Amino acid sequence: MTLETWAIFVPAAFALNCYPGPNNVLAMTHGARFGFATATVAALGRFPAFAAFVLGAAVGLGALLATSAEVFVVLKLVGAAYLVWLGVKMLRAGAADLSTADGDVALTALVRREFLTAVTNPKAMLVFTAFFAPFVDPGEPAAGQILALGAVALALEFVAVVLYAFAGARIGRIARGARGLGIVNRVSGLALVVAGLTMAVASRPATS
Repeated sequence: MTLETWAIFVPAAFALNCYPGPNNVLAMTHGARFGFATATVAALGRFPAFAAFVLGAAVGLGALLATSAEVFVVLKLVGAAYLVWLGVKMLRAGAADLSTADGDVALTALVRREFLTAVTNPKAMLVFTAFFAPFVDPGEPAAGQILALGAVALALEFVAVVLYAFAGARIGRIARGARGLGIVNRVSGLALVVAGLTMAVASRPATS
């Protein structure tokens, strides 16, 4: 790939990574409730899923998902149901759930939440496939190029994680107390419910 290709890919990938999707909403919520450091570490849970998507794109799993309507629909509904469930759980959380006892929440539970949110989103696989495709030089082996693009995209994803976790931590400092954090939780919960419902009715994105 040429330097010109990378000059176009890097800012485009960063813009994509900064999109306020379900995982970034979680990072901001965790930042508000548990602080910057905890939110950043918890967000690492999304990277195994995204790395698997990159590998899948490299070996052609994205193309399989794009052509198999049944597989896509099943995975889409599972992911949508999880997001709605998580959003409703946040919406129903009472003041007691948002007290200083939040500091005792296991970090592993937050990491697992990030992972499940990422891995149950079939559109993420297709986004990787469709987004990488225009930057692949057809004159060179595709798999190696996709892996290189994926590595850079994952590095930029971490920058996005830091930004969202930091923004969430700032919001948390402003919204001090259970009432303020309750508002953050309800807004985040509503965002996840909307994301889940949107995913449920979404069609497969074009991959060409």
